[in-house]
Amino acid sequence: MKSMKYIWMIASLSVLVSCSDFLEERSQDTYYVTSYTDLDELLIGDCYLPVRAASKLSDTSDPGYFIHYLADEIEEQHGNIWSWDSDNKETIFGYYTWQQRVGETHNYNGYLRENATWTEIYRLLNVANNIIDCAKEVPQETDELKLEVRRVNGEAHFLRAAYYFWLVNLYGKPYEKATANSDLGVPIKTSSQVNDVIYSRNTVQEVYNQVLSDLQQAESDLSVARKVPTIYRADITAVHLLMSRVYLYMQDWEMAKKYADKVLEAKAELVDLNSLKGSFLNKSSVENIFSMGGAEIPCSMCNYYQSFRVSHDLYNAYKDNDLRKSAYWWTYDDVVGYVKMEVSSTADADPSEEDYYERKFYRAAANKKAPVSDRFLFRVAEAYLNKAEAELYLGNDGVARKALNDLCAKRYDKENPYTYDCSGETLAKAIREERRLELALEGHRWFDLRRYSVCEKYPESKQIVHDYTYYEDDTEMKERHRFVLEAFDKAYTLPIPQEVIQFNTGMPNNDRPVREHTVVSIN
Repeated sequence: MKSMKYIWMIASLSVLVSCSDFLEERSQDTYYVTSYTDLDELLIGDCYLPVRAASKLSDTSDPGYFIHYLADEIEEQHGNIWSWDSDNKETIFGYYTWQQRVGETHNYNGYLRENATWTEIYRLLNVANNIIDCAKEVPQETDELKLEVRRVNGEAHFLRAAYYFWLVNLYGKPYEKATANSDLGVPIKTSSQVNDVIYSRNTVQEVYNQVLSDLQQAESDLSVARKVPTIYRADITAVHLLMSRVYLYMQDWEMAKKYADKVLEAKAELVDLNSLKGSFLNKSSVENIFSMGGAEIPCSMCNYYQSFRVSHDLYNAYKDNDLRKSAYWWTYDDVVGYVKMEVSSTADADPSEEDYYERKFYRAAANKKAPVSDRFLFRVAEAYLNKAEAELYLGNDGVARKALNDLCAKRYDKENPYTYDCSGETLAKAIREERRLELALEGHRWFDLRRYSVCEKYPESKQIVHDYTYYEDDTEMKERHRFVLEAFDKAYTLPIPQEVIQFNTGMPNNDRPVREHTVVSIN
């Protein structure tokens, strides 16, 4: 049995073997493939991100758990009840304050693990590679079996595309046509063959080419395969929405529009907040297209000392007639909590009481699997926003306004509606703002801020300020440090994890400044 070194650093034998070993060897540590059903079980069990219970930030097994803490959607909370587990806050410190090394400890005396997301996604990619390679060899005696193998192959290609898309948008520069062929992205490996080599970084353009190639294969396979009736398996509509997103990031407006239209032709219904009963995000929502993975957010907004809350900057951006302001968020004094996602709870709690969120969401979410993900959720609303943005940049202001207003009609009070009648740059800003409000804490904001900075149409970048407070005896605030991510800051791109750099001698890292802070008064 071969073992893999360097950037993957994985111990699981079920992942590390080549396709020939995969088909021939059998033990309690390997998966023996004889048919498409074996591949399908491997796909479900080892290639899709599992639906997890919401957990502490210190549980880094769920890729991209830190994504929400990088941008302007979350800020510190100094709560009204008791002390939160400070280890959670310390775990996120290096990301939340944009340190040169994201594993930096909050007292600057060492480093935490930095490669959890990198390692897990490459593990998933290697599973996808095995499935894709082995799909060519499993028996396909009937037309029905051929279609089933194509379905499995299509889903594996979709997942490989999704994972590379995430990696390059975390660790590579945002896609810019003029420099994508030279900007460094992430290493590409598309074979199940295990090679004892040192890996280098492919360019951003090469990674995007790979993503598109995988999505085109997924489109070909899933367009003819049967649909598995669950949001936890990718189908052709999920492929089209991801294609729309990828082309939007690449500033290929025609193709972004084309695939947004394909999504809306297949599935255009939106939840009307004017008649919403219950939580907005649930597994049976008419807007759902695809979801996988867990959700950390409900376990962060717990109204404790040393926890987090939805930022006031985000909450205050909602107009008074915007029904999302109450459908997505809960408030108590200066606390803004996350109630966007359904959480199964039998707690008898009054929303007007200070411990409502802790009882109704924090405790419940910590012990229940998330019905939908807070990072890997595909919804119809995104297709409306992708279409609006692409149409505007193509010069079709009227079509762009209609797409945006169709979404707003389901989000604002019908007795006091809000519609947009602007054009040009003003409409571009409106679309970006509605995207921020609509997709809040669903894993889009950090990536959107990155791509806006290199957009050929109305480029912009945002300064973000995060405070980090130190405590004594759990609840006594001692000192507060202020960190600033400047507009167009190089820290909008994460560093390659130090563990990866150490194993891959000569691999260049991203240029990222040392992050200074100022001490501010505690009021």
